[in-house]
Amino acid sequence: MPSSSATVAPSSYSTLHVRSPSLYENWADPSGPGRVLLGFFAAMAETERESIREATLEGLDAAARKGKHGGRPPVITDDMLHTVLRRRAAGESVELIRPDLIIPTGKRKGQNPGLASIYRALAEHEKREAYPEAVAQAHADFAALQQRDRSPV
Repeated sequence: MPSSSATVAPSSYSTLHVRSPSLYENWADPSGPGRVLLGFFAAMAETERESIREATLEGLDAAARKGKHGGRPPVITDDMLHTVLRRRAAGESVELIRPDLIIPTGKRKGQNPGLASIYRALAEHEKREAYPEAVAQAHADFAALQQRDRSPV
C-alpha cells in the first residue's frame, strides 16, 4: 500500500487533469467520448453474446451426436397411442378412453394425459401415415447428416 504522503488529495485532481466519469455528468453524450465508450460496451456485449450462442450450439450438437435430444419426454407413448387407435376403431370416443390412460414417466407420472395431448398425438400419427415417404426421407436425411458429422474432416 502506498504511504499517506503518496496519495493525492481530490482537490488536486483538476490540476493533474484527471477526470472520472460521473452519473451526474453527460458522459453518454453522443457527440463526445461517451459515444466511444458506449460503442466499446456494445461491441463487448455482442462478442459475449456470440460466444454464449456458439457454446450452446456446440453443446447441443455434441448431445445430438450422442443420441440425446433436449425437451420433455412425450406424454403419449407408442403403447398409449396404439391403445387409443384400437379403441377409437372400435367406436369409443377419446373422452371415454382418456381415464384409462396413465402417464408412465415425468412430472405428471401416474396421472391421465390431457385431451389436447391425445388429440395432438393422433394428429401427428395421421400426418406420419399420410406422408410416409416424407417421413422416410427425413429419417434418411438425418442419418446422412449424422454420418457426415461423424466422419473425419
